[in-house]
Amino acid sequence: MTTATAQVMPPEQPVPIDLVVLDMAGTTIVDDGLVERAFIAALDETGFADGPDERVRAIELVRASAGQPRIEVFTELLGSTSHAAITNRAFEEAYDRFATDGLIAPIPGAREAIRDLRDAGVAVALATGFASYTQQSILETLGWEDAADIALSPADARGRGRPHPDLNLVALMTLRTASVRSMAVVGDAVSDMQSGVRAGAGMIVGVLSGAHDESRLRAAGATHVLRDITGLPALVGAVVPVGA
Repeated sequence: MTTATAQVMPPEQPVPIDLVVLDMAGTTIVDDGLVERAFIAALDETGFADGPDERVRAIELVRASAGQPRIEVFTELLGSTSHAAITNRAFEEAYDRFATDGLIAPIPGAREAIRDLRDAGVAVALATGFASYTQQSILETLGWEDAADIALSPADARGRGRPHPDLNLVALMTLRTASVRSMAVVGDAVSDMQSGVRAGAGMIVGVLSGAHDESRLRAAGATHVLRDITGLPALVGAVVPVGA
């Protein structure tokens, strides 16, 4: 009688990262409460947040839903798709005003971190829950039109933003990188981590420069947590030597 011998599979080898999908507000740009300010301004303009209880509920929702498409947040809050569309437009216009008034800025060292990644051959996508025209306004205000290989908003994924995996997968397919295992998804919010998990990303990185703390980021699937984006090139092995 022959005894079957169990095969021992070799440990899975780490895959080099060739694509980084970066969130924007709170991850690569300083938020400093501007999302909340624009959110409340939009609700005030459209007549929703008149009472203190309504205002508190609205603020709690926007904090909990950081990173998600704003139209989805307004639809959940208002219960009316038509009212949500009007309020979302008011939000985008308010945020755009704040941006063009000079109230946004890069996370210190973020531009240099993106440059180091790209110089090392890593493709970089900037992804956001903002509408595409607001994203473009932010990039123009910062002078970041050419900072990344691609900039994506939910419109580029048929309206599906985080926590769905679509933006990450669109970035991978558009930039034609190797696999989901060689992709890193980076953000400051639970929804960023969830989108990375759902996309099967090989590295899911939380940063503490924005919405959520380390415990929430790790509970949502973060494989690594950094103080801010400046530590990212070293984490993915994309630090360019001085003089290279």
